[in-house]
Amino acid sequence: MERKCLDCGDIIRGRSDKKFCSDQCRNSYNNRLNRDTNNFVRNVHGLLRKNRRILADLYTEGRRRTHKDALFALGYNFSFFTHVIETSGSEKYLFCFEYGFRDAGDDFIELKYNNQYIDYQ
Repeated sequence: MERKCLDCGDIIRGRSDKKFCSDQCRNSYNNRLNRDTNNFVRNVHGLLRKNRRILADLYTEGRRRTHKDALFALGYNFSFFTHVIETSGSEKYLFCFEYGFRDAGDDFIELKYNNQYIDYQ
């Protein structure tokens, strides 16, 4: 019985359980198979990185309080964040990795940096 590569259709030589004729065909096939899922994850990760960079830039400039419009102007997307931390005083901080913020009232936000290890177990 002649076996054919799942990607290019060439004849496969070698082990009986081989599905691809080469590593290139295997990679090409799997990349094509996972393209939609990978694009979604890539786009969300890009938005998270952009949000993190904006918060980090504002924080390292020495700003601890800023207007929400400043974030909008820089392209911050408030729908994407990595986690939420609620303090004992019921303050809720939205974080993008180690940089976060909370609503400080009057359309201002308070920036926060948290470099503590978070245990997700």
